[in-house]
Amino acid sequence: MNESREWSSQSIQAEIDALKHTPGALLPILHALQDRFGFIPSDAVAMIAESLQQTRAEVHGVISFYHHFRTTPPGRHVVQICRAEACQSVGARALEAHAKARLGVDYHQTTPDRDITLEAVYCLGNCACGPSIRVDDQVRGRVTPEAFDELLDELQTQTLEVMA
Repeated sequence: MNESREWSSQSIQAEIDALKHTPGALLPILHALQDRFGFIPSDAVAMIAESLQQTRAEVHGVISFYHHFRTTPPGRHVVQICRAEACQSVGARALEAHAKARLGVDYHQTTPDRDITLEAVYCLGNCACGPSIRVDDQVRGRVTPEAFDELLDELQTQTLEVMA
């Protein structure tokens, strides 16, 4: 992720301006915005549409077509579960059901405490060690429901500073 996850109209426009002359600029702009802010701010749709001489519907259509793009900020941690065939063959569907039940959310949703966003991914390149997940930027293999629970306990444990 980039230097700041805070956004403003000026920071959105700067990302658009840097890429608007690129052939097929819409996807690079959307990726740049999500990389910088963690999601595509709603204000960006009109700004992109105007800059690229497209309609808001066209821009929104691309955002909603690709599951990769988020329109709301992600949780503190993003957990992706591999849904590719190799992982499915060694228990990914059971892991997926367990994760959804444990977190109380479906794919592309964030827990009410804004701690965990759950997403599907279709191959992490860790096929020999499935089922695999990615937590933020770290891939983990051979994840059982029990290992998932231990991981969540680690992620949800926060260190508190005690002032003397």
